[in-house]
Amino acid sequence: MKARGFFAELKRRHVYRAAVVYTMTSWLIIQVTTQVSPFFAVPSWLVRLIIILLVAGFPIAVALAWAFELTPEGLVKTDEMPTGKTGGWPVVHQVYTGVVGILAITIAVLLYLRFSPEKRQRPEAIPEKSIAVLPFANLSSDKQNAFFAEGIQDDILTSLARIGELKVISRNSVNLYQATAQRDTREIGGALGVAYLLEGSVRGERNHFVVNVQLIDAREDRQVWAEHYDRKLEDSLGLQGELATEIANTLHATLSPEERTRVTQKPTNNADAYALYLRAFGLEHKPDTLLQDYKEAVELYGRAITLDLSFALAHAHLATTCAAIFHFHEPLDSWASKARAEAAAALRLDPNLAEGHVALGLCLYWMDQNYDAALAEFATATQLLPNDSDVVALIAALKRRQGQFRDAIAEYERAAKLDPRNPNVARNLVYTYSALREWKQASKAADRWQEIAPDSLIAKIQIGYLDFFIGGSTQRLRRILADVPVENDPDGVVTAARWDAAMIARDFAAAEEALKNSPRLTIDYLNGGATPRAFLAGCIPLARGDLARARPLLEKARSDFAAAAQESPSSAEAHANLGLVNAFLGRREEAIAEGRRAAELKPIEKDAVDGAIVLCQLALIYARVGENDQAIPLLDRLLKTPGTIDSACYSITPNDLKNRWEWDPLRGDPRFKKLVRQ
Repeated sequence: MKARGFFAELKRRHVYRAAVVYTMTSWLIIQVTTQVSPFFAVPSWLVRLIIILLVAGFPIAVALAWAFELTPEGLVKTDEMPTGKTGGWPVVHQVYTGVVGILAITIAVLLYLRFSPEKRQRPEAIPEKSIAVLPFANLSSDKQNAFFAEGIQDDILTSLARIGELKVISRNSVNLYQATAQRDTREIGGALGVAYLLEGSVRGERNHFVVNVQLIDAREDRQVWAEHYDRKLEDSLGLQGELATEIANTLHATLSPEERTRVTQKPTNNADAYALYLRAFGLEHKPDTLLQDYKEAVELYGRAITLDLSFALAHAHLATTCAAIFHFHEPLDSWASKARAEAAAALRLDPNLAEGHVALGLCLYWMDQNYDAALAEFATATQLLPNDSDVVALIAALKRRQGQFRDAIAEYERAAKLDPRNPNVARNLVYTYSALREWKQASKAADRWQEIAPDSLIAKIQIGYLDFFIGGSTQRLRRILADVPVENDPDGVVTAARWDAAMIARDFAAAEEALKNSPRLTIDYLNGGATPRAFLAGCIPLARGDLARARPLLEKARSDFAAAAQESPSSAEAHANLGLVNAFLGRREEAIAEGRRAAELKPIEKDAVDGAIVLCQLALIYARVGENDQAIPLLDRLLKTPGTIDSACYSITPNDLKNRWEWDPLRGDPRFKKLVRQ
C-alpha cells in the first residue's frame, strides 16, 4: 500500500479521530484519579496500574478503530462498509464531534484551574493548629501597669511557641493589632495565616488583678472558649503554663513530656522579681529601643536577679540586652564580659532554656565571629523554641555570612511564615535577593516590605535603588526623595541618598544642596559607621576635577577615618574607609596598604557579607590610584560574587560601574568597557 493510500485509509477508517478521543479520555481519567485518590486512600500502586493500562490500551484502541466502524446500525467491520459514508454517517459524526468537544472543554477547564495565575498565587492553606496571641487590653485605672498586660501576653505567646505541633505567630506581627473593640478577627486571621486568635484583658493592680481571655476561631469569627482568672500576682506565676496547656488541648496539639515540662515551668517563685522582669522585658522589646531603654532594662533585670539568683530567664535576657548594647551602641569589653557571664549563668541554672542558648549564640556571633558555634546554639534554641522567628532570622543571617545565600533565603522565608508582618524579615529578603542579583524576586520582596511598612523611608529608598541597579536610572529614587520633608532624616539616610542620587546623575549642584539642607556632621553612608560630612562634601569638587577644593575637605575626613582606625584597629571597615579617602587624595601606597589590611582582617571566605564589601572598596581603591591591572580582574570577579551590592559608591553592578563618577579613571581601558557591557 502506498504511503498516500495508507494515510487516506487511516482517515477513512477514522483512526485519527479514535486516537484523539482515546488520548483525551485517558488524560482526563488520569487527572481525576490522581486528584481523587488521596481522599479515598487509594493505594499508589493501583493509580500506577490504571495509568499503565491506559497507556497499553492505546494501540488496542487504534487497532479496533482500524478494524471496526461505529454506525447507526451498530458495530460493523470496516472492510464490509462501502467506500464513502453511509446514510447514517452525519449522525455518528455529530456524536463523535460532540464527545470531542465536551472532552476538549473539560480539559481546558482543568488546565486553567491548574495553571491560572489565581491558582499559582493562591495562599497556602491555613494550618488547623495555628494561633496568634493578640495584645491584651490594659483595663487598669493606672496606665503605668500596661507592662503587666504586655508581659502576660508575651509569656503566653512564648509558652505556646515551645510547642512543636503548633504554628505560633511571633510578637512583631501580632503587636500591630492593638486591643480595640473593632478588631476584625477574620481579617487578622487571614493576614497572619492562623486559624485561631487569643484575645485578653487585664484589670487591677499587683495585689489583685483579673485576667479575661477568649479563644476565637478566626475563620468563623466564633468564640471557642473563654476563661476568667481572679488572682494575686503570687498566684499567677504559672498562669501562662495553664493557658498554654488548655489552648494546646483545644487545638488537639500533642505535647511531648519535655514540652509539657517547659510549658508549665514557673519562671520564678518570687513575685517581685517577676514584676521587675516584666518591666525590663517591655523595655528590651520596644519597637524602637534606644540605648537608654536597654540600660534601664539592664538595671531592672539586675534587680530581679538580686531578688532571685536562680531566675534563669532573667539571666538570659540580661545577657541578650548586654549583647545588644555591645553590638548596636557601645562595643566595650565590659558589655561583652557581662553578656558572656550572664549567658553562662542562665545555662548553668537551666541547660534546656532556649533563651539561654540564644544569649550564648549572640555572644559567639556578635563578639567572637564564631559562626559555626553560634549556629549550633541557635539550632538548639529552635528545637526548644520552634516558633521563634527571631532565632530563625539569626540563623538566616549567619548562613548568609557563611556564603550560603540560598539557605539564608529559605530561613528568611520560614521566618516570614512565623512573623508575616515583620518588616525586618522582608527587608532582609530584599537584601539577600539583591546580593544574588535576582532583581525580580528582590522587587517583589521590596513591594511586600513597603506593604507591611508603608511609612518606612528605608523601604522607599531601597525600591529607588533597585530601579537603578536594574535599569541604571536614578529618576525614581529622586522622585521618592523629593516627597520626603527635609526635617525627616533619621541618621542622615535621606541626605545620603539625595547626595548619592545626585552624584550618580552628575548633578553636582543638587548634591551640594542636599548637604546644605542637613545640619548633620556625620551621615549614614559608608559601611562601618557614620561617615564624616566632610567626606561627602569633598567628593563633589573631586568629581568635578577640582582637587584643590576637594583636598582640605578630604583631609578633614581622613583625620576622622584615621582616628576610627586607631580606636578600632581590628575593624576591617575602618581601615577600608581610611584606604578609600587616601585613594581620593592620591596617597597611593597608604591607600593600597589600608585596603589590603581591611581584606586581611575580614576575608570574604570568613564573612561573605562584610568581606564582600571590603573587597569592593579595595577594587575602588585600585581604580582610583591607577592600578588597573589589579582593579579590573577583581571587578570581573566581584561582578559574579554574591553580596557585592550596597547603596554606596563601592557597589559593584554593571550600572554602578557604568554611571558612577568614582570609576571614571577606568573608562579608557577596553577591559573595563567590556565589564560594563555585561
